[in-house]
Amino acid sequence: MSLPDPSFLLARAPVVPVVTVPSVAAGVKLARALVEGGLPLIEVTLRTEPALEAIAAIAAEVPDAIVGAGTVTRPELVEKSIAAGARFLVSPGVTPALLEAFAEAPVPVLPGCATPSEAMTLHAMGFSVLKLFPAEAVGGANLIKSIAAPLPDLRFCPTGGIGPDNVGKYLAQPNILAVGGSWVCPHDLVTMGDWEAIVALSRAASKLHRAAFPL
Repeated sequence: MSLPDPSFLLARAPVVPVVTVPSVAAGVKLARALVEGGLPLIEVTLRTEPALEAIAAIAAEVPDAIVGAGTVTRPELVEKSIAAGARFLVSPGVTPALLEAFAEAPVPVLPGCATPSEAMTLHAMGFSVLKLFPAEAVGGANLIKSIAAPLPDLRFCPTGGIGPDNVGKYLAQPNILAVGGSWVCPHDLVTMGDWEAIVALSRAASKLHRAAFPL
């Protein structure tokens, strides 16, 4: 099965900001700050009521952003997210029905897994780039390093518990294309509207080096 490949998107930056938007207006301003800081790939989680509307607004008003939908947990959210303008989809895990919807999606998908068995199942379905979630809780960079030899065709974008103190050990693994994280857009800074601080955090994250894409 040939599915849209997320690799070319993840090559754009080492960190994918995982964003929970309190409002459409805040989502647009946040996206502009992240792009200015060098992080164009933005995952807007479907955890708040304005999330889909925010995806549509970011897609329309922030042309340099590559906005996707995260926390896609039900099949109907696949169609709604793509209709809103999402250019990629991310899930914390999968169900048979969700996998079926993902297999038909016209955009790249990062389906979530937490174990080697789940990763193997997803690979058999045609997915070769996966989200490991919740990364730190299930073994983190050590887990991904351990499965590199038996599962050499898989690549990962881990999310969950990753921040400035441990991001380096993740990006040092050649089977990790990028990481997802919310530390570049913390809730308090978004609430205060401190976009300059978010630009600074994003700029620092955008300069992180990764083994998967050597300079």
